[in-house]
Amino acid sequence: MRIKQLSQATGVEVETIRYYEKQGLLPVPPKRDNGYRDYDASHLERLAFIRHCRALDMPLASVALLLGVLDDTSGDSTDVDALVAEQLSRVRARLKSMQALEKQLVQLKSRCDGQHDGGHCGILDELVAAAHGEACACHGSIP
Repeated sequence: MRIKQLSQATGVEVETIRYYEKQGLLPVPPKRDNGYRDYDASHLERLAFIRHCRALDMPLASVALLLGVLDDTSGDSTDVDALVAEQLSRVRARLKSMQALEKQLVQLKSRCDGQHDGGHCGILDELVAAAHGEACACHGSIP
């Protein structure tokens, strides 16, 4: 199949496929006499693997390590567990950060009752106060 067909089959943009090739994550198939490259089932499977890892928000460096383990069947796969544990830790840290952000937004939202007399908005007042270095509902005091 050609790169466009590979892109359609996997949902990965053509530019991204080329980037993965440049990064050594996806082997570049040889050119045929007509100048086109033909991708096969192994490219499709590998690209689907990469896409799945990226959907799990794994950095490309981690994806490369996982592909290395896959490629070296005689190698040690103990790093795989550690890699996934690290990714889980990153996700949990982001979740905690997102929960803090949610609390800040709830605090900010509490400054508005939906009724604005004369264009006066509690949310905008809080954001302007924060811009001036003053305490705001969502962050408290600004250092």
